[in-house]
Amino acid sequence: MAILLEQTFERTLDAWVREFSDPVYRGACVHAWLFEDAAARRSAELRLSQAGVQARFYSAYKPLVHFFLDEVDVNGLAGVTVRYPVHASAPPRRFTLEAYPLVGMLDTIEVSFEASGDGLDYEVELRYATARTEQKKVFAPNHVVTDHAGVSSLTPTGWVRVEGADGKLLLDEARPTEYSRMYDAILRTAAGHPWGQDEPYFDRLEVRVELPGIERDTGYEDEVISTFEAMHEEIYFGLLEVFQRHSGRPLGSRGLQPGQIVPDVRHSEREVTLRIATEAFEPVPEVVARSLGTPLSAVNGPLSPERVAHEMQVMGGEPFAVRTRQGRAVRGCYVRGAEPAVVISGGQHANEASGVVGALAAAHVLKARPDAHFVLIGLENPDGYALFGRLCQTNPRHMHHAARYTALGDDLAYREKTPYYELEARIKAYEMSGAQLHVSLHGYPSHEWTRPLSGYLPRHFELWTLPKGFFLVMRHHPGWGGRARALVENITARLAREQPELIRFNARQLAIFEAHAQERGFDMLNGIPVQISESAKERVPLMLISEFPDETVYGDRFRLAQEVQTATALAAVDGYLNCVTRGGAGK
Repeated sequence: MAILLEQTFERTLDAWVREFSDPVYRGACVHAWLFEDAAARRSAELRLSQAGVQARFYSAYKPLVHFFLDEVDVNGLAGVTVRYPVHASAPPRRFTLEAYPLVGMLDTIEVSFEASGDGLDYEVELRYATARTEQKKVFAPNHVVTDHAGVSSLTPTGWVRVEGADGKLLLDEARPTEYSRMYDAILRTAAGHPWGQDEPYFDRLEVRVELPGIERDTGYEDEVISTFEAMHEEIYFGLLEVFQRHSGRPLGSRGLQPGQIVPDVRHSEREVTLRIATEAFEPVPEVVARSLGTPLSAVNGPLSPERVAHEMQVMGGEPFAVRTRQGRAVRGCYVRGAEPAVVISGGQHANEASGVVGALAAAHVLKARPDAHFVLIGLENPDGYALFGRLCQTNPRHMHHAARYTALGDDLAYREKTPYYELEARIKAYEMSGAQLHVSLHGYPSHEWTRPLSGYLPRHFELWTLPKGFFLVMRHHPGWGGRARALVENITARLAREQPELIRFNARQLAIFEAHAQERGFDMLNGIPVQISESAKERVPLMLISEFPDETVYGDRFRLAQEVQTATALAAVDGYLNCVTRGGAGK
């Protein structure tokens, strides 16, 4: 292990309480915004009141949602109008997106959004059944910054506003907090380190963070307001951007191989600490196949690697395997048959666990058909999957995008050079089967995905910032457009017939998504969002990608996810056979 940085930060809440406890502020009124939970903020207010200061501390993260959680009496509330800021340095709907999931939280209460001025205040009108109306202003502390990636954006920040005992404004300014200081220290350390030019730059870059913050259930679906999860996302994607710039690649490049980046973000009410270290990979034991006996259809959470190995083992066919960067096996099996071949896979992005179950379950159904012809790769990214399991032990409901890519730090489908490691399994599958359709089962965040220190929306992944139900993506080679669309129409029609719970689920999520996004931005077929595009970069003519919002869900929601993934794979195979290879759908 080589330690790059160890640092302790002063908790901003304590620093501000100490600052405004000075006798010079006696009789003053302090309003402050920072990244702390309600209990800590109320405690700080009490301490300042004992010093003769009237204080109110607010959340700098999602302030409108916190306003409704903390201050609004919803009993008898009949309607809400939110006039939201439109700022020149932010996307037009930035503040309606930041208000998510307000519409879902208020459920049957009518909520409307109206564009307002270019300031930083929400103007809220509350209408009650008694004809009482209240007008409120909710400040959203933001400032324009140019970040480490050279991108200028409007970003949430700490803020202090102080009125003296005489009513005069003494302070009104944006301020850094331990939240932003820690993030800046991480990126500054990584950017200043002499990494050299050869990728990967390290085996593992471990970033251990302990800090106070917010982990608050909104009461709507799987939406938990978490500054800890947001910090994980900032560290992971922020460091990828540091290394993308270091390598001379464009921001968002998925072919970069920096090594495995692991943000380990934990809640602490004591010291605020940061440690950044590079580590060598430890030897990994061979996975021993094992089943606990639970039918795949009843599985309500991510499978263990041992269970995945068991399912691959009992599948039969012609087994094959390749090795990952860390030495784990990527297992595949080839089942020969008279029908045209299809490749089915799960776990390309290892934090998308429902697709692994769906791929395995669908393959079992296909195996029972006499002429089935397919290749199965149940878990494409076992290194990422092992990290996903580790991170879920601390924060089981977080999305954990650090586990998304491989131990090399790249997206395996975008790998640019040998050794191919995990990608070799796909290459083998295509070569041995001649498949022209690959069904790749994926997921995306089941709750809001943000980067609050980099403009709020997740850069390059803005489409996925809010859940919008089950989604299908089809990429096809030139000349295959007609067949691609016919296949997607066939799949969605079958899912609409056979999965009524999915259609109801999609309708609920889409309604909330559209209320906050103020637009759709994608096509719909049979109640399912779809995106169909031409791409010559895929290795097969038809690449079907499913997207269920499964990061990270359990119980009934996970069972629905894996059931839909299974049904999608089977519908894709049948649709491919019936309307593409036999049906003669036009180009």
